[in-house]
Amino acid sequence: MTSQDNSPSSLERRKPAGDVPVTGNNVPALVVSGFLGVGKTTLVRHLLEEAQAQGMRIAVVSNEFGELGIDQALLGNQAGPGYVELEGGCVCCKLSDEFVTTLQRIHEEVHPDRIVVETSGVALPFDTLLNFWREPVSEWVGECLSAVVVNAEQVAEGRDLKGTFEQQVSSADLLILNKLDLVPSDRRDQIQERVQGLAPGTPVVPAVQARVSTSVLFPPDPGSLPKRAARPPAHEPHTHEAFEAEECVIESGIAPETLVRTIQARQALRAKGFVQTSEGLRLVQGVGPRVDLVAPPVNPPEHLLGRLVLIRRNHGAAPCDK
Repeated sequence: MTSQDNSPSSLERRKPAGDVPVTGNNVPALVVSGFLGVGKTTLVRHLLEEAQAQGMRIAVVSNEFGELGIDQALLGNQAGPGYVELEGGCVCCKLSDEFVTTLQRIHEEVHPDRIVVETSGVALPFDTLLNFWREPVSEWVGECLSAVVVNAEQVAEGRDLKGTFEQQVSSADLLILNKLDLVPSDRRDQIQERVQGLAPGTPVVPAVQARVSTSVLFPPDPGSLPKRAARPPAHEPHTHEAFEAEECVIESGIAPETLVRTIQARQALRAKGFVQTSEGLRLVQGVGPRVDLVAPPVNPPEHLLGRLVLIRRNHGAAPCDK
């Protein structure tokens, strides 16, 4: 499988166009979107690591569907004062005003070199990008790019590929085909073709563990970019599929295999949280039928232990049994 970095797309905007000095009024922004459990937080964590190694100030706005603050535990310490989490809705619609206010405050207080927005797994990237054309953010933000992460295993299984997934993929500037290590190598080209069929001409970057170079996602010289259009492109208002978040409480000391069966029985699209199992503390990452229990990259606050967020389509939910 090869990346299509030279394919014609909106990435053409990133080519240098004259000598324009870099200023605080040309801050590039990246919107990281993708369906539930595709690896968005992992990608953002890699971007933070690279930014710190390069001496760049990077600000992160994370939008979780649910109100536990798990992403804050995973990213907040790493991003420092430039990290803000918005909960209880999507930045593309319900939280759009709060999102714009947050961006402006970050610009004034942190003065970041880059802005990264991690949307919830049910948000739509183009509608999120539209907020960067709103004042006063439009006065200082520079190039805006929408990178949509896609779970290769999800595509291979033909699981949840309608509705929100289609809308996210079709509005991407760049597609990151992640988790390729979870699919047979002889099926990867077929999977990429299926994704590209939903977004013809959009570059696709293959990835494992969401490792994508910063140079692919951010222009090396933001000041050399042409000024963005004063008005956003025309766009029809979107409608969301109905999703719901449920909190599931798990008792300490549960056996890992029992925990996996408990989560799978809930048939959630996404499960995420920290649990103290009989074999130690684990970060729970559930995506469809796959449930992974891994050592957490950080020590979470005590109030998050034993609490999982389960996300499903809104067809009515029964109480969660331990």
